[in-house]
Amino acid sequence: MSDTTALSGKRIIVTGAARGIGASAARALAFAGAQVSGLDVVKAPTATTHDGRLTHDLCDVSSRSSVNEAFDRAVQAMGGLDVLIHVAGVQRYTPAEAITDDEWDLVVGVNARGTMITNQAAFAHLKDRGGRIVNFASAAGALGLRGCAHYAASKGAVLAWTRTIAQEWGPYGISANAVAPGMWTPMYDTTRAGMTPEQLAAHDRGMATIIPLGGKLGDPDTDMAPVLVFLASDASRFITGQTLAVDGGLMMVR
Repeated sequence: MSDTTALSGKRIIVTGAARGIGASAARALAFAGAQVSGLDVVKAPTATTHDGRLTHDLCDVSSRSSVNEAFDRAVQAMGGLDVLIHVAGVQRYTPAEAITDDEWDLVVGVNARGTMITNQAAFAHLKDRGGRIVNFASAAGALGLRGCAHYAASKGAVLAWTRTIAQEWGPYGISANAVAPGMWTPMYDTTRAGMTPEQLAAHDRGMATIIPLGGKLGDPDTDMAPVLVFLASDASRFITGQTLAVDGGLMMVR
């Protein structure tokens, strides 16, 4: 990753910033010159990095009061808001027929409701000057995912929501796009740890077949973060309502 000032002067909120793709994104955006407030439901390993351009705060994206309070603190500290990168999400593996109301409410509450709440909070600060919203969806939302019907449903909702606000909020100068990442994350490590050696071998053979570039999931730092720097920059100003699959070809039209 090379140093750049592509985002100099930009003020960005990143949710889910304590780990995984969110942490990678927050670091990259700060490295590119932005002032970044990283929000997460768990405490981040470090409080402030990149010469003070990256700070962390606690936030539960499924709670409107928590989101509004955290966004207000971030905006006050940064002196405004230009971009929201909404990464925070949860995934559970349960057969469709066994999903409980509580588990549905958890997954849909964080992923779909959390997208609505954080986007609305961002809109309150962007409506007078424009800006960027990038929501994290998933190939599951477009293709479905066995064993994760509630996760797939929630990410499908994110896709539809993002396309709709792109239309409604475009007149305010706000672009809204979704990304569908195919990245190797700690969540994926947990999934792999739950597989038997035979299941893992079969899984890896399958991934090698369906991902044309490299045959496995990508690296958040080298494959996802640069895309988010671009989407947060002025270079993406005329792109909205799109779903960008950053997944080595996993979700390509076949």
